[in-house]
Amino acid sequence: MKTVKIVGVPEHFNLPWQICIENGEFEAENIDLQWKNIPEGTGKMCQMLRDGGADIAVILTEGIIKDIIAGNPSKIVQIYVQSPLIWGIHVAAKSDFHTIKDLENKKVAISRLGSGSQLMAYVNAHEQGWETDNLQFEIINTIDGAVEALTNGNADYFMWERFMTKPLVDQGIFRRVGDCPSPWPSFVITVRDEFLKKNPKIVQKILEIINTTTHNFTQIPDIDQTLADIFNQKLEDIQEWLKLTQWSQKNLTEKAFIKIQNQLFDLGIIDKKSTFVETVKAM
Repeated sequence: MKTVKIVGVPEHFNLPWQICIENGEFEAENIDLQWKNIPEGTGKMCQMLRDGGADIAVILTEGIIKDIIAGNPSKIVQIYVQSPLIWGIHVAAKSDFHTIKDLENKKVAISRLGSGSQLMAYVNAHEQGWETDNLQFEIINTIDGAVEALTNGNADYFMWERFMTKPLVDQGIFRRVGDCPSPWPSFVITVRDEFLKKNPKIVQKILEIINTTTHNFTQIPDIDQTLADIFNQKLEDIQEWLKLTQWSQKNLTEKAFIKIQNQLFDLGIIDKKSTFVETVKAM
């Protein structure tokens, strides 16, 4: 039995992994896939890939490309979710901020440096025509930290996946003033170079198993109700999310990689570029 350490955020996107694990699909192939939820998100997962705390990460596209360019010894082996991630822009419900434009030069809560919440703050600032050099950050680690920071006024706004944050809006803790979809595919599957070099067939088998489940995910009986129950969501919100989510069973093409990298460079998120073969591994 081969032990494989895999990490991802505790969100609805990763339920297919839990289904495969619970169904014994990896175990049947002699793979002990050990899933660990990482509520801190992309920055923490990048660190875990670097230090060997994880073999595989289901991770935000922009965050891992930035970190691979910065020296993370890993490769993207597949797109996991092709559709953009819809980032809700949230403020404290009782704050005086009512539009995105009210947030210029205000402090943004981010989970960690290099996280998606930080990188997307640059994307949003660029779209709004703000000076990105003026962005100020408050590190809050988790969504609970964001609640505390916005409520106490230590930060002014927080960008996080819209549907996962919706319960906080429904409860009157946050107010959403707008959305900022990522201009690239949401999530990719990334593998540490050392693990990939030693275990290519195992990685290939893991991808085959998860791809079968994501391909048929919306056909699973009552999957909308299951997701709503697990993640404390309204059924109509989950149904909307299912309609918007486009799973992928393919890898990044060189053309798509170059486009994303150029966007990250133009936004100032990266200050140098990598090559396709240094970042993406065909399986």
